[in-house]
Amino acid sequence: MAWNAYLAEAIGTFLFFFIGIGAGYALVGESGAAVVLLVALAHGLALAVMVSAFGAISGGHFNPAVTFGLWLAGKIDPVKGAAYVVVQLAAAWLAAAVAFYAFSDRAGIDSVMAVPALGDGIDVSKGIVVEAVVTMGLLVAVFGTAVDRRAPKIGGLAIGLALAAGILMAGSVTGGALNPARWFGPALFALDWTNAIVWIVGPLLGAGIVAVVYRVLYLPEAEEQAAAG
Repeated sequence: MAWNAYLAEAIGTFLFFFIGIGAGYALVGESGAAVVLLVALAHGLALAVMVSAFGAISGGHFNPAVTFGLWLAGKIDPVKGAAYVVVQLAAAWLAAAVAFYAFSDRAGIDSVMAVPALGDGIDVSKGIVVEAVVTMGLLVAVFGTAVDRRAPKIGGLAIGLALAAGILMAGSVTGGALNPARWFGPALFALDWTNAIVWIVGPLLGAGIVAVVYRVLYLPEAEEQAAAG
């Protein structure tokens, strides 16, 4: 049934973000590279599981940038893609709200903590570039392991690892969102729209670049090989 895909996107996005945001809250008061590593692993492992579990139902997007990239590549209907984005944003807000409720009694917890933020010395333009590039890495994993017919059948593992790698690189620079919904949910809940353009334009730009490259260069080649084989 059609609604099953939307429900899968909602559940997967909620669980993915609740685990990721919750990991940050659980580590409040800690500092150093270990915190970035644990938050990256929480996000990456959660995404790998959700993509593997729901990929056959909805495609396992859980990210407006992924949906946008697949739309540019002609892999999703625009109406369905728009509905996916609405579901993802709503689930992201719910995840932020529930995570804050669960952890709000811990000392030092503030809802703004879950909102990605720019690091010292990083302005908006640099933040956009960083988010775009690390999102390109994520989309390469999506197209290379889930969309391309020649892809190895490894579930969501590579996609989760790509996200974890992106957060390890960008976590202290831009918050390492790689996902407009990961920014939007906490931002809406905290009513904090500081530097919003970074987490909207950056991921969409990165996703768009990869989608166009795959659509023009690699996917036609994959289709030809599939037809010949």
